[in-house]
Amino acid sequence: MVKGYWVPVLHSHLPFVKHPQYENFLEEHWLFEAITECYIPLLKRLKKLDDDGVNFKLTTSVTPPLAEMLADSHLMGKYRVFLDKHIELGNKEVERTKGDAHFSPLANFYRDLFIETKEFFEGFLEGNVLNGYKYFYNKGSLEVITCGATHGYLPILSVNVHAVRTQIEIAVQSHERHFGRKPKGIWLPECAYYDGLDEILNEKGIRFFIVDSHALTYGRPTSVNGVYAPTYTPHSCAAFGRDAQSSKQVWSSKEGYPGDFNYRDFYRDIGYDLDFDYIKPYINPDGVRVFTGFKYHKITGTTDYKEAYNPWIAQDRTKQHAENFHWHREKQFDHLGSLMDRTPMVVSPYDAELFGHWWFEGPEFLANMFREIDKHKVMKAVTPMEYLNMYPKNQVVNPNPSSWGDKGYYDVWLNEGNDWIYRHLHEMADVLEEKTKEYFHTNDDNISRVLTQMLRELLLAQSSDWAFLMTTATATEYSENRTKEHISNFNELLGMINNNNIDFELLDKLEYKNSIFDFINFRTFITS
Repeated sequence: MVKGYWVPVLHSHLPFVKHPQYENFLEEHWLFEAITECYIPLLKRLKKLDDDGVNFKLTTSVTPPLAEMLADSHLMGKYRVFLDKHIELGNKEVERTKGDAHFSPLANFYRDLFIETKEFFEGFLEGNVLNGYKYFYNKGSLEVITCGATHGYLPILSVNVHAVRTQIEIAVQSHERHFGRKPKGIWLPECAYYDGLDEILNEKGIRFFIVDSHALTYGRPTSVNGVYAPTYTPHSCAAFGRDAQSSKQVWSSKEGYPGDFNYRDFYRDIGYDLDFDYIKPYINPDGVRVFTGFKYHKITGTTDYKEAYNPWIAQDRTKQHAENFHWHREKQFDHLGSLMDRTPMVVSPYDAELFGHWWFEGPEFLANMFREIDKHKVMKAVTPMEYLNMYPKNQVVNPNPSSWGDKGYYDVWLNEGNDWIYRHLHEMADVLEEKTKEYFHTNDDNISRVLTQMLRELLLAQSSDWAFLMTTATATEYSENRTKEHISNFNELLGMINNNNIDFELLDKLEYKNSIFDFINFRTFITS
């Protein structure tokens, strides 16, 4: 009999970014880097585990915006160019570092890594990363869950209930379109919960969601088991709370494993280190230096002094850290088992981009953790649905309104730096509700096109990423511009309706550029 159940959950998300008018656009590289450093490395290791007969169970969200981008032929065409450019740079680096005892092995390592990434992308994945997720989803070793349609911050959007219902309804439709089935779980955007949200989730067939621990600790009534068993909400959704201890061990760059001095330093990159004329063809066309993924230094210590990175030593460290993580979970289960009348569980939710992007060795650590579990068999990795099937009876708790992030509530997404967004989002939702009711029975296909594009612009403006990036002062200008762009587009489309004068050239342009959810219809806004 196992001592406990481990529920690892990854949140795979990026905001929808598509700029077909540019050959090379900086923010599109967010997606290309995530595919190369996070999604493909994870899928490669899951395939290796599968081939080796190692049992694993993992839950991951693939948010609707991410799924839409991964299925977009224009963006995937650009991704192929991205890979080819990096292989070209790798070949140049192999020549440049020839004879250098420290950096020559690394140049070869990275060049080979990009070649292997391309081979896996074109081979096993057949040019579509979603195929990898579907492969393990269909085998039952991976539970793929959804998120809000565009990762909208639901508590603040709830001023108009149609806005929240539409975020969930289109998310469910998108998931079914990409994965062939409806999702059973959802990673709430920013883990943000508000009173009554569970009723909407239940209506849409969502069986469980993820929250931070204080949502249950301060729920009504307080959860007697803390976060070590799920709780049902008043509308019969299961809330799984994040375990702080296991999260911190992996999440924290200061106290957790990613800060190990042998691991790769994220910030030292040849895009910034090498001569400008040499590196210019591989950075932004306007000359802005960016990360290339060729990082030759390890963390080394807390100063600016950095030594050469050794990926083989780092790989060995992931085994040691997996052993340590396994040991801590076993001790944690020993303690919890003495307090509970059932086999306890520990839920460990993380941003997927931590594994491979911020922590380069993260995917290898995760694979080694599954190998440790398979080896010792004192604990078992399960999905939330598996745990609910084993323990269908749970305490009923009304979760406390909350989120994750700084201070654990809404501060990051609603503050003096970004509060201007929401009066526009609320007004746009109210206007769209009014126009949807007015034209609900229209037979005019062009009116329907305009209203449906208005819905897309509203959804894209609602993305919580823009408010988050404004707060963190990361890509602030781009985030502000994206928000203003979608507000402006919405109002121009509204003008077409009000003036009965459709600008088809602009409409075509917006439908191609902001092409998310080509299956939706504006009527969903009031029927969802």
